[in-house]
Amino acid sequence: MDIVLRPLLLSRAGIRVLVMKAVLVSDGKALAVDVSVAESLVARMRGLLGRSFLPAGHALLIRPCKGIHTFFMRFSIDAVFLDKDNRIVALYHSLPPNRMTAVYCKAHSVLELPAGTLDADLEVGEGIEFF
Repeated sequence: MDIVLRPLLLSRAGIRVLVMKAVLVSDGKALAVDVSVAESLVARMRGLLGRSFLPAGHALLIRPCKGIHTFFMRFSIDAVFLDKDNRIVALYHSLPPNRMTAVYCKAHSVLELPAGTLDADLEVGEGIEFF
């Protein structure tokens, strides 16, 4: 499934802020209603560093990305690694600060969400749609 991007709202430190939603294909549940996209090298390296929290309903999509860390972050996050077809490759629930994930060769991007966003029954292989 292709990602359809709506109009650009603003750019902040190389991170494009878009009016974009992340929704589970299986049941239509919205994971985030305000998704920012980090595609440049600087934006991908910075990620969520320097923020004191990630508000409910917000997310950061980092692409390309095969692994992340939470060094120097101030809060836990949920992380969803996605392949090129936006199918879930791996999930992390409440990844605390100062940790690293594994590197996932099949991953193309990662969606970082506020801790507690992901349901326990979410499984690898499910699809996420962005619009």
